[in-house]
Amino acid sequence: MLLSGFRRSVCLLGFVAVLIQHAAAQTTTPIDFNDQIRPILQERCFNCHGPDEGTREAGLRLDLREGAIQELDSGFVAILAGKAHKSELIARVQSDDEDLRMPPPDAGAQLTLAEIEIVSQWINEGANYQEHWSFQPPEVRSPPIHQQANRWARSPIDMFVWQRLREHELSPAEEANRYTLIRRLSLDLTGLPPTREEVRAFLTDLHPDAYARLVDRLLQSPAYGERWARIWLDLARYADSAGYAQDPPRVIWRYRDWVIDALNRNLPYDQFTIEQLAGDMLESPSEDQILATAFHRNTMTNSEGGTDDEEFRTAAVVDRVNTTMQVWMGLTMGCAQCHTHKYDPITQKEYFEFLAIFNNTQDADRSDEAPTLQEYSPSELRQREKLQQEISQLEADLATAEAELKSSVAQSDPGKLPIQFVRIELLRKEYLSLAEVEVFVGDENIALGKTASQSSDSLGGNAGRAVDGNTDGTFGVNSTTHTQQEEQPWWEVDLGQESHLNRIKIWNRTDSPVLERLKPFRVVLLDADRQPRWVQELQHAPDPNVELKVPDDGSGLSDDELARINAYADGQRPELQQLRNTIKERQGQLNAIKGVKTPIMRELATDRQRDTFVQLRGNFLERGEEVQPGVPSAFHEFGHGELNRLTAAHWLVDEENPLTARVAVNRVWEQLFGIGLVETSEDFGTQGDAPSHPDLLDYLANEFVRQEWDTKRLLREIVMSATYRQASGATPEKIEIDPRNRLVSRGPSFRLSAEMIRDQALSIAGLLSRKMKGPSVRPPRPVLGLRSAFGGSTDWETSPGEDRYRRGIYTRWRRTTPYPSMTTFDAPSREVCTIRRVRTNTPLQALVTLNDPVFVEAAQGLARRMLAEGGETNADRVSYGFESCVARTPSDLEVSQLIALYKQVHSDYQENVGEAEKMAFDPLGKPEGDADAVELAAWTVVANVLLNLDELIAKH
Repeated sequence: MLLSGFRRSVCLLGFVAVLIQHAAAQTTTPIDFNDQIRPILQERCFNCHGPDEGTREAGLRLDLREGAIQELDSGFVAILAGKAHKSELIARVQSDDEDLRMPPPDAGAQLTLAEIEIVSQWINEGANYQEHWSFQPPEVRSPPIHQQANRWARSPIDMFVWQRLREHELSPAEEANRYTLIRRLSLDLTGLPPTREEVRAFLTDLHPDAYARLVDRLLQSPAYGERWARIWLDLARYADSAGYAQDPPRVIWRYRDWVIDALNRNLPYDQFTIEQLAGDMLESPSEDQILATAFHRNTMTNSEGGTDDEEFRTAAVVDRVNTTMQVWMGLTMGCAQCHTHKYDPITQKEYFEFLAIFNNTQDADRSDEAPTLQEYSPSELRQREKLQQEISQLEADLATAEAELKSSVAQSDPGKLPIQFVRIELLRKEYLSLAEVEVFVGDENIALGKTASQSSDSLGGNAGRAVDGNTDGTFGVNSTTHTQQEEQPWWEVDLGQESHLNRIKIWNRTDSPVLERLKPFRVVLLDADRQPRWVQELQHAPDPNVELKVPDDGSGLSDDELARINAYADGQRPELQQLRNTIKERQGQLNAIKGVKTPIMRELATDRQRDTFVQLRGNFLERGEEVQPGVPSAFHEFGHGELNRLTAAHWLVDEENPLTARVAVNRVWEQLFGIGLVETSEDFGTQGDAPSHPDLLDYLANEFVRQEWDTKRLLREIVMSATYRQASGATPEKIEIDPRNRLVSRGPSFRLSAEMIRDQALSIAGLLSRKMKGPSVRPPRPVLGLRSAFGGSTDWETSPGEDRYRRGIYTRWRRTTPYPSMTTFDAPSREVCTIRRVRTNTPLQALVTLNDPVFVEAAQGLARRMLAEGGETNADRVSYGFESCVARTPSDLEVSQLIALYKQVHSDYQENVGEAEKMAFDPLGKPEGDADAVELAAWTVVANVLLNLDELIAKH
C-alpha cells in the first residue's frame, strides 16, 4: 500500500522527533554494514525484498545497493543515501499504521529502537554496502603485535587470539599439565588415547622439543588417517548400503580406504579435491585416482521395482551439486534448486548451470552400480598373475600344436604334391594285413601291378597281393598280405614315377569299417627322393562315412560342420583337446577371483551427453529453459576453456576462490576446539554466523594455500600454539563473558565423538584390533530380536575374531539402521552430507556406555588387565585402571572410593555367584586357567565405572 502525502508527513515528523530524542545515543563510530546492518536486513527484510525474484514484493531489492537506492514504480526511494529522514525504509519501519508498517505485523518482530537508530546512522553515512565477508578474498593478515603477549605466544595464532581476549578484558588460561596435553593430542591426532607407557615416556622426557616430537610422532601414526577420515566420510555421506527403503548392501569400502591412505600420505588438499571430483578425467589417471571419484558415488540409488530410474538419477546429481558446494564452499546452494536463493546471491538458473557440470556421468540409478572399478587384493593379484602366466604358456602351446596341424592339413591334398611312394605303417606291435591298396590319378588306379614291398612276409601273404586288383579280403582267395607280428610293420608300393594323386583306397579283409580296422594305421606319401610329403594317421580321420572337404576359409560352414572339423582337429592331435580343457580350467579359476567392484565416476561419450534444463519448482519432469555448464556469477570467474568436472574442481581450489581455504581450515579448527571460528560450518553464506576471529581465519586460510594446501602442517601449527595448549578450566569471569569459549579463553572441553568413545574403551581394555582397511565389519550390538524389513541378507551377524574389535571407522554403515550406539552419540545416517555433528546430551548415552555389549566387554577386558598387570594390592590395581583411562594418577580420595566400590560389589557377588559369572565372562568368555568369577566380576564393575567417567568421555 502506498503512503499518502499526509500520512507520510506525519510519519516523518514522528521520526524526526525520535531522532531528536535519541540523538545523544548515536555513536560517532562508523557503522559496519556486514556486522551491524546486514543481520538486521537479512532477518527482517530479505524474505520479501531479497535475491529471490519469485517472492520479491513491490519491486524492491534491499540486498543490493542499486536496488535499494533506485526509484520504485510507486515513486518512492527506499534508501536515500545521506538522508535517513527522507528514506521510505525508515518511514515504513517507524509507521504506526499496521497497513504500512514494515515488516508487517504478521511477519515477525519489528525493528527495535536501537536497530532503527543504527540503520538511520548507516543511511546518513552514505548507505555504503559491503559484499558479504565470506565472498571477499581473504585479506593478507599480519599477526598483531602485543608486547604483553610475547611471553605467552608460541605462534602467530596466539597473537590474534590475545587481541580478541584483550578486547573483552580477558587473559588466556595457563598451559595444561602434561597428562592433559598428551591425552588431548593423542585423541585429536589419532582418535585413540595414549597408553600408560606413552604417558610416562612423555612425562619423563625433559627435552625442550619433547612436545614437538610428540606432535610429529602422532602425525606420522597410521591411526592419524583413520581418525581424520571419519570426518571426511560424514561429508562424503559414505555408507555400506545404497539407501532408500530397501537399502541393499553396497561395496564401496575401497573408497574409505583411499581416504585413509590419502590423509596418511598428506595428499595436498587441492589434489585431494581434484581426484575425488574428477580423478577419472585426469591425463592417464591411476587406479587410485579413479577410485577417488567414488566420493560422488556415495549418493543413494533406488532399486525398488516400479521406480523411475531417471528420477533417482537426477536426485543423485542434485545431491552431488549440494554436497560439492557445501563441503568445499560452505554454501547452502540446495536452497536454489526450486527457486532463487532467498539470502545468498545464487539464482535458480545458476544452480542448474552448475548442475550441468555433473549431469553427464555414466551412472544412471542402476542396481549393478555401473560404472565400477574392479580391483584386487595383493594376494589376489599374485594368484591372477600366476594363472595368467600359465594360461599364456598354454595358449602358446596350443598355437604351436594348431600350427603344426594346420601345416599338415595344408598338405592334405595329395593332388598338388609329387608322389612316387605310398607307404602304410602299423603303429604298434601287430600283424599287418591288407586286401588291396588303390592309388588313383583321375579314374586310373596306377598302383595296379606295381612293385610292392613290406617289412616281412608271413603265411604266404606277400606284398604284391595288395596291388593284384583283387579287393576280396577273405583268406580263401589268397589275396591278402600278411606280415609277421612285429613292432610297427609296414607295406609300401613304388608307383615308378612321381604323380599327382587324387585319392587312395585301402581295402581291409572284413566288412567292418576301415576306421575301426585300421585305427593304428598311418599313411605316408613320399616323393622320388623318399622325403615324406604327406602324413595321415587313420585313427584321427573324421567319421568313417564322411568325406572331409573344407571350402575356402570355412565361412560358409554350419555350426555342425565346424564342430565336426574341430573334433577332427582334436582327433588329429589329442593334446589339442587336453590343452583346451586345461586353458578352460585355468580361465575358470581366474574368473573365480572376483576382486572388488567399486562404483566410480565416468563421463559419457561426447555424442551421448545430456542436455540440462532448469527444473521448474525443482521437479525433474517440468523443464524450463536449457542451460549450459556454469558457475555462480557472485564468485570468482571460471576463466577459459570447457567447463566440466575437472575444470570445476580446479575452480574450487583456485587461489581466487574466497571460500574453499576458509572452509577447510575452519573444519580443522572445529575438530580441535569443538566449535569453529565460524560456528555454522555448514553455512558460510549470509545466514551463517560471522567468524569469531575474522583476521585469524583469513591468516590461516592464506597460510594454508601458501603452504601448498598441507593439512598436516596446518594441524601442526594449531596444536603447537599456546592457544591450543591452554588448560580447559573456566573461571567465573570467563563463564560469564565467554560461556561457550568462542573467544578461546581456555582450552577445549567437549564430549568425544561416537567412534572415539568406542575405540577408546576397546583400546584401554587391550582389545582393539589395529588391523587397517578391508571390508566393513559387524561388531557386537544389542540383540533386540529385530530383522530387516527386506530379507535376511542385511541382518546383523557379528564378525568373528579380531574383526569384532576393529576401529569404529570400519563398522558397517547401513543408512536405514546405523550402528545403534553410534547414533545415540549423534552419528548421522549419512543419507546426505553431514557437515557438522551437533552434540547432544541424553540419559541414553550413559545407558549405552554402562550396558552395551561392546562396553561391557571392554570393562571385562580392562578388569583382566588390572588383575594381570596392575599389581598385588587393590590400590595398585585401581591406580593402573585409572591411569589407563584418563592418563593421570588418581587422588587418594578417588582411590579410596573405588576400593570401597570394589569391596561392596565383591561382597554382593559372593552371595550370587551366577550373576558374578555373567558379569565376569559374558560376552568376553572365560580367561585361560582358573578364574575367580567373584573377583573378576567385582573388578569388572570398577572398570565399568572408570570407563564411564566424564573425564574419559570428554576431551579436556
